[in-house]
Amino acid sequence: MFDVIIIGAGVIGCAVARELSKYDASVLVIDKNEDVCGGTSKANSAIIHSGYDAKNGTLKAKFNVRGNAMMDELCRELDVPFKRIGSLTVCTDEGQIAELLKLKERGEKNGVEGLRVVYRDELLEMEPHIADGVVAALYAPTAGIICPFKLTIALAENACENGVGFKLSTEVTKIEKVDEGWKITTADGEYLTKTVVNAAGVYADEMNNMVSGKKITIIPRRGDYILLDRTAQGYVRHTVFQLPTELGKGVLVTPTVHGNTIVGPTAVDIDDKESTATTADAIAEVIAKSAVSIKDLPTRQVITSFAGLRAREISKDFILGEAEDAPGFFNCAGIQSPGLSSAPAIGAYTASLIKEKLALSEKDGFIATRKDILNPSKLSLEERNELIGKEPAYGTIVCRCESVTEGEILDAIRRPLGARSLDGVKRRVRAGMGRCQGGFCSPKVMDILVRELGIPMESITKSGGDSHIVIGRTKDGEDA
Repeated sequence: MFDVIIIGAGVIGCAVARELSKYDASVLVIDKNEDVCGGTSKANSAIIHSGYDAKNGTLKAKFNVRGNAMMDELCRELDVPFKRIGSLTVCTDEGQIAELLKLKERGEKNGVEGLRVVYRDELLEMEPHIADGVVAALYAPTAGIICPFKLTIALAENACENGVGFKLSTEVTKIEKVDEGWKITTADGEYLTKTVVNAAGVYADEMNNMVSGKKITIIPRRGDYILLDRTAQGYVRHTVFQLPTELGKGVLVTPTVHGNTIVGPTAVDIDDKESTATTADAIAEVIAKSAVSIKDLPTRQVITSFAGLRAREISKDFILGEAEDAPGFFNCAGIQSPGLSSAPAIGAYTASLIKEKLALSEKDGFIATRKDILNPSKLSLEERNELIGKEPAYGTIVCRCESVTEGEILDAIRRPLGARSLDGVKRRVRAGMGRCQGGFCSPKVMDILVRELGIPMESITKSGGDSHIVIGRTKDGEDA
């Protein structure tokens, strides 16, 4: 019998887990993926929104602004890269300036600070590559960029260190009310819990609808992106949006905390909750629409494309709190944009509800800080040589594009909730995220995983499940 079971190990589920780990409670996180950050949280714009776009009085508005304000301290505690670079929402017609002023007024009512409209001359100083047709923009200085992988993994690792359990590669198939609370059935067995947190992303409607008469409906919205090589670093300095529509803020262009440039997304509602394949038409759309805000984007520097799914609930707002007809079942559903920005606040809010529900007391000795994997390239030459003298693995470069050492990969595998796949390593230390997209380093990373995990090469996957890379062996024993 657990006090709390959290379904979903994305950024929301891990934020709730980390907050609950501050209390004397038995907490388990269950996720169908082989790693944390395996669903919606792994593929988004990596932006911390300021909070001007959400309609006044909505949960999106409230938790976006609150989560944005919490981000600096949280990232300091968990050693997560975060930069407040500001955002610009551009318009291409003098008549649209009134829309910018409406957004500014809405943002100020939401509690966003520092909003102002900037015009062409100042805009060119801020963004020299702004498109010729842009006449003005709403500047939001509190907007920022973050690494969503690093944030989710950091929240999970810190929660784990503070006693939260994680059961991965485990799909929830049924939730039932029982006298003691709830029974959760999975492919690997049954679990009893006093309370449930539904943070299942695009599947949150299915979890809710098993237990509540108040049905919710989530329609996955696919967003396609392209990623530019770090040789294009500095082409844009801020996150550049277009005027919002019902489908979002259009195609954006933004730097990432790692020095790349990301462009996207599209907005396509689909039926398949696992369909993240990109298409040539979608990529062409991203490139064409980016020209509305940024001119001459160096698209020859594109190194990869990808797509993510947003959990769009038909009510168009977050669904948070205890289900009215299912006591002890707490929803964190419909968490689309600005979900990443809102995650710290949603985690704190949901944990506070459960604390009150179960009369939890604060834990002695809560560990608030966590250190990320050491990156030798950030050390001085003397410090690096000293490190290699103690740990020779830090002297072996495995990923040339990102200068990732064997020592970093070993740390990624050995730490709490360590990597078990190529993508698990990639999201922790960026091996395979560079220009060659793993073409050089993947076999070496696989060798390290085999050695460290003590499993055959045929068991190594790209991202868990059936994503095996080696499917057999040739007659002479070589990997096929």
